[in-house]
Amino acid sequence: MTTTDDTTPEDRTTALTGHAGALAVAVARAHGVETMFTLSGAHVFPMYDGAVTADPPMRLLDVRHEQTAAFAAEATGKLTRVPGLAVLTAGPGVTNGVSAIAQAQFAGSPMVVVGGRAPANRWGSGSLQELDQPPIIAPVAKLARTLHTAGDVLPGLDAAFLAARSAHRGPAFVDIPMDELFNTASGPAPGAPVPARIEPDPDALTEVAELLSSAARPVLVLGTDVWADGAEQAALRFAEETGMPTITNGMGRGVLPAGHPLLVTKARGAAFNGSDLVVVVGTPLDFRLGYGVFGGKDGASPAQVVHLADSPGQVSGHADLAGSACGDLTWVLDGVLAAFQDLVRRPDWSGWLADLQDRVAAASARDAALLAAEADPIHPARIYGELVPRLAEDAVVIGDGGDFVSFAGKFVEPRRPGGWLDPGPYGCLGAGLGSAIAARVARPSAQVVLLLGDGAAGFSLMDVDTLVRHRLPVVMVVGNNSAWALEKGPMQMLYGYDVAADLAHRTSYDGVVRALGGAGETVTDPGGIGPALDRAFAADVPYLVNVITDVEAAYPRATFGI
Repeated sequence: MTTTDDTTPEDRTTALTGHAGALAVAVARAHGVETMFTLSGAHVFPMYDGAVTADPPMRLLDVRHEQTAAFAAEATGKLTRVPGLAVLTAGPGVTNGVSAIAQAQFAGSPMVVVGGRAPANRWGSGSLQELDQPPIIAPVAKLARTLHTAGDVLPGLDAAFLAARSAHRGPAFVDIPMDELFNTASGPAPGAPVPARIEPDPDALTEVAELLSSAARPVLVLGTDVWADGAEQAALRFAEETGMPTITNGMGRGVLPAGHPLLVTKARGAAFNGSDLVVVVGTPLDFRLGYGVFGGKDGASPAQVVHLADSPGQVSGHADLAGSACGDLTWVLDGVLAAFQDLVRRPDWSGWLADLQDRVAAASARDAALLAAEADPIHPARIYGELVPRLAEDAVVIGDGGDFVSFAGKFVEPRRPGGWLDPGPYGCLGAGLGSAIAARVARPSAQVVLLLGDGAAGFSLMDVDTLVRHRLPVVMVVGNNSAWALEKGPMQMLYGYDVAADLAHRTSYDGVVRALGGAGETVTDPGGIGPALDRAFAADVPYLVNVITDVEAAYPRATFGI
C-alpha cells in the first residue's frame, strides 16, 4: 500500500493506494483495532497480507473454529470499548460466526465482522461457498452489507466501524467479493471520526430527579451499557452522592466495587420487592429484571420504574414507566444528579439502606457455610469459596455455563469495572474460549479466569490449542457434574423424569487440555481445590482445574428466562 499527500492549501488530505485487503486493515487500525481474529480461508487472504505488510504489522490471531474468532472479537469490544475485528472466510466461515454476532447485538458489544464472499465475476454460476450473506446477518446486526468493489472498501468499512461504535453499540458486518478484495483502489485515508454523543432532554432529567425526591425506598440498577458508554465514574458518583442502594448486573458489576456500603446485590429480592422506585440504567427491562415489574406482592403497589438508556431505541417499550431519559449516560447521570441536588427536598433513605445492609450481612453469613462446604461430592459453591480470595483486583472473570456460572454470579463480585464477562441476555454457550483469548490479549498482565460448566466446555475446548500456540496462559475451572444441570432439574420438576440431560461421567477435561499442550488436574476432594488453583495461577500455560461436583446441588433459580 502506498501513501501520497495532497498538499493543496485548501484541503490537505492523505490518499491511500493498495489492494482492498490492505485498505481494510488501514481502516480497522484507524478505528483502534490492534488484533485480527480469524481462521484461515482463501477468500480473505488479502486481509492477511494487509495485516502482515502494515507498518507496524497488525496482530493475526488464528483459532480452530470461526465461532471462537467471532466471540473473541465480541469480548474485545466489551473489554476495550473499541470494536473487535473478526475476519471470516466465505459461506460456513461466516455462518459459524452468527451466534457471536447475535450475542453482540443483544449485549451491545461493538464489533466488526468482515466476511469473505464468492467472486463477483463468477456470481450465480455456483462457485465455492457462494452465498448471499448480508440477508442472513441483517436481523442480528446494526449494519450488514456487501462492499461490491475495491473502491467501496475505505468508505464502506469506515461506516461499519462507526456504526459499531455508536450508541447503541453492536455488531456490523460487511462482506467483500474475493476478486475485488485482491483488486487495487485509492481513496482518502480514514480519520476514525468520533461517534456523536447523544444529548439528553433536560426536562426529562428534571422529571427523574423529582421522582427521586418523592421516593421513600429507591433502588438503583446499573447495567452493561454504563461500562460500554464510559459512564462508570458518573454512575459511582451518582450512587454515592444520592446514597441510593445499588444493584449491578452484566458489565455494570464492579462499578461499585465489592464490599461497597451501597452495593446491595445480595439483598436483591428484598430490595426489589420493598422498593417504591427502581431506576434502571444501561440495561434492558428483560427477563433478568422481571420485565420491568418490581414488587406488587400481597396486594402492595408495584414500584414506579425509571429507565435511563444510552439511545432512544433502548428505552423500554413494554414496561409501564414513570419516567425515562436517553443519551450519553455520563450526561444523563450527571444531569439527573445536578437536578436532584437543586431540589429543596432531599429525602432521607438511611433507614431503608440500613435495612438492606442488614439483609446483605445476613445473606453473606448464610453464604459462608456453602462457601466452606465439606460435602462429598463437592458443592459448586465451595469452588468459589476457594477462588474468590485468590482473585486479584485486576482479575477478568469469564462465565460460560448454566448452573455453575449462576453460582459465580452470586459469589463473585468484581473489585473494579470491566472485570466480568458473561454472555448477556442472549444466553449463548460456547463464548468462553474466545472471551478468554480476548481477555488475555487485552489485559496481558491481569489474571484471566474462565469458568466453564461441563456442558459449555464441549462447545469450544478445542481452542485451548489456540491458547497454547499463541502462548496465552489462562486459568480454566470446570464445574463437572456430568449433566446439563440447567435443564435436568426443571425437566424433573415438570415431568418427574429427565432425558437428554446427562453427560459422560467425570469426563477428564483436564486430560483434553494436557493433550493440546496445556496442563491441568482433576479434583474430587474439597480440600484439594485451593492448592489446585494455586498451581493453576502459578503455571505459565493454559491450565484447567476439573472439579467433580454434586449434580443434586442445583442453583436456586427464581426464573427460567421465559
